[in-house]
Amino acid sequence: MNGEIIAIGDELTSGRILNTTSYFAAGQLFAAGHEVTAMTTIGDDPKLIGKTLLDALARADFVIVTGGLGATSDDLTSEAVADALERPSTFYPEVLRQIRATNKAAPAEPHPSLEKLAWLPAGAHALKNETSAAGYFLVHDNKPIFFLPGVPYEMEELLVETVISRLAVWEGEEVRQVRQRLYRVAGLPETGINQRLAPLTEGQGRIRIGYYPVFPEVHVSLTVVGSEERDTDHLFGEVDARIRGLLEENLYGTEEETLEAVVGRLLVDNGMVLALAESCTGGLISYRITRVPGSSEYFLGGAVTYSNELKEQMLGVDGELLAEYGAVSPETARAMAEGIRRKTGADIALAVTGIAGPSGGTAAKPVGTVCYGLATSAGTEDCKSSFNGERWQVQEAACHKGLDILRLAMLRHDYAKNQSCQRL
Repeated sequence: MNGEIIAIGDELTSGRILNTTSYFAAGQLFAAGHEVTAMTTIGDDPKLIGKTLLDALARADFVIVTGGLGATSDDLTSEAVADALERPSTFYPEVLRQIRATNKAAPAEPHPSLEKLAWLPAGAHALKNETSAAGYFLVHDNKPIFFLPGVPYEMEELLVETVISRLAVWEGEEVRQVRQRLYRVAGLPETGINQRLAPLTEGQGRIRIGYYPVFPEVHVSLTVVGSEERDTDHLFGEVDARIRGLLEENLYGTEEETLEAVVGRLLVDNGMVLALAESCTGGLISYRITRVPGSSEYFLGGAVTYSNELKEQMLGVDGELLAEYGAVSPETARAMAEGIRRKTGADIALAVTGIAGPSGGTAAKPVGTVCYGLATSAGTEDCKSSFNGERWQVQEAACHKGLDILRLAMLRHDYAKNQSCQRL
């Protein structure tokens, strides 16, 4: 079924509160086989609420409305819906009794704020009896409309426990089988990924591939829909295998996997320990590595050697080398990697040095220039990259690239070949 979501509240349109309810609802509905064709956020304006609902009903098979169901004067959803659908506001004593029974703080004597929760559009039905949270549904022109509270945890409970199940058995509708997967890609731009994967969807209405830049990497979503479970699973498996083959080593993980977690797993698998020497990233790579539980098993530590003096004193970088090539150079990055590996006894050491900006760049070495060194028992490699953006963006991109260099180096087991980082 195709549905629309309407989120209501001045707190949302003013930016005071982030609209997480629509995001949650869309994900749950899509996973259940439904398609959300529109999500609208509006303020507490009765006329706008009514018009938005009528417009959605003209397009969608069902509508979910969140917010504006409370007991205060600015909660106007039920009144607006009653007017727009020409369903007179009706007092439901059973709703009031249920609210009193489940809310110990509710006053025993009549109270206008509580009674307001029991005035609903004619034809409304409570979504769940054993709860004090506002929430109801009604059917208009043979289309179900679900009204859920704007409080996230209340809305999420009602959506999962009642809305999804009611939609699943809606008369005359076929429940779709949906399979999804998220792929995390490093080292390829969005357009490059699209060129590789676009042929997979040609002439295939059941396959959808989405591309989402999530700086500094790109996420790719695969969705396969069908009516039969076995057939859908088979097609999903085929497309999944083709995506993995087309992305090759640029695919570093799926779903919630992070690059630093993948690096950690590879270090453990290879029985190696890591040390880092950072300059322009200011310890960001070390932070990412140590975010992963159990990282003490494979990470010895690192040094943030921002000044040339500390590069010499702590890492043993030759002062003449710094004078000749500069702090931001492949030569210095190599020396930094060798120095931290020598100091710590690590199996593998990564060094990064660069110009994060906004100042400090030259014609030969513009802002965004970053050099890497990778030292192992087989030798030392180096490479140079160039990143665009603000200072924080250069640092984040440099960190991400450094982690990916580690990942690819361990995947290929080619330390002895002394390949350059450019091929990593």
